[in-house]
Amino acid sequence: MEVVARNGDTLSYYSRLFMIPIQLLIDSNSACNPESLKKGDCIKIPGFEAETLHLQDGDALWKIAGNRNISVDSLLLLNQELSMKDMHAGTAVIAPKRVMQKSVDARKKYDSQALRNDLEKLKEHFPFIQINILGKSVLENDIYEIRIGRGSRKVHMNGSFHANEWITSAILMSYVNDYLLAVTNGGKINNLETFPIYQHVDISIVPMVNPDGVDLVLNGPDERVRDKVVRINEGSMDFTGWKANINGVDLNNQFPAFWEIEKERKEPKSPAPRDYPGEAPLSEPEAKIMAKLAEERKFNRMIAFHTQGKEFYWGYENFEPSESAMLANEFARLSGYKAVQNVDSHAGYKDWFIQEFRQPGFTLELGKGINPLPLSQFDDIYKDVLGIFLASLYL
Repeated sequence: MEVVARNGDTLSYYSRLFMIPIQLLIDSNSACNPESLKKGDCIKIPGFEAETLHLQDGDALWKIAGNRNISVDSLLLLNQELSMKDMHAGTAVIAPKRVMQKSVDARKKYDSQALRNDLEKLKEHFPFIQINILGKSVLENDIYEIRIGRGSRKVHMNGSFHANEWITSAILMSYVNDYLLAVTNGGKINNLETFPIYQHVDISIVPMVNPDGVDLVLNGPDERVRDKVVRINEGSMDFTGWKANINGVDLNNQFPAFWEIEKERKEPKSPAPRDYPGEAPLSEPEAKIMAKLAEERKFNRMIAFHTQGKEFYWGYENFEPSESAMLANEFARLSGYKAVQNVDSHAGYKDWFIQEFRQPGFTLELGKGINPLPLSQFDDIYKDVLGIFLASLYL
């Protein structure tokens, strides 16, 4: 919601008027001087939307304010051009309405368009977040990052490295929405205060690393690459087993952590729906983007969301720090998932992250079954892994 500043208004006053933490207002309006707003400045109020009401007989602003548990001045602020003497039955009045319900519609087949729609809604309701475009996929789809918080501890999460694991994007976006609602409204998640996390943790989330692949699995082939992907898929139009990017390269086999071993032993020696590591590490734009992000930000920990198996992997070649074992034990306790320190696998994002930065990295395998997991597992996955999402931020 946006309001137009009046003489003497400050962000501190708006914080009291709308009962929102001052820091969220400052972060939503970074170009403004918080204690010296100019008359006419357009100010974003996080966690609210403007609702148009039509006056009934006997209505007055004080009565509307009382019924909606808001201040009269919030109504005056939103209706500066409305003359009190002109108010009568049928007059349109704008009232602030606190956002209490989710903006994200995640319990559906979650493709790149669904992600774009939900990012737009989140930015509108929670303007203190940053939506960054990190780069482009093979088919020129934007690869988005959501950045939340102000702290020195940097935590990164990502989803949909693999195309038919698109439910991970939906789960991540649902966590983000619940977290933002709690931060804005002074709420808790699992009895945990969230605003202190906002103040102390800088969260980076790339909800869909492989948008081209996700769209292929859910919507079928783009006309630009139809012949190519059908050929890679051995003539089949059933792409439910496709994990790779649109070039037929498995993005989670693209990182320079003993990549040569995977190249030698992986059965596909040319583009394939899954497992082909490419002709060289970091050959694909999506992999390059994710490597650059980690190199620039120097995250303190990283969690990659995959499916399936109800387990997670937390070690790599003994490069992981001692902190990783503590986190793994807590993640296992909170989720019921099996903690696995080492697996015979290389060239994954988690592997490279641990090797390069000696920081805790995790690959979570959400749910159990055959990929793509059905949406009927959404609620169970959300509940089981919520503790891991939160613990990665507060521990």
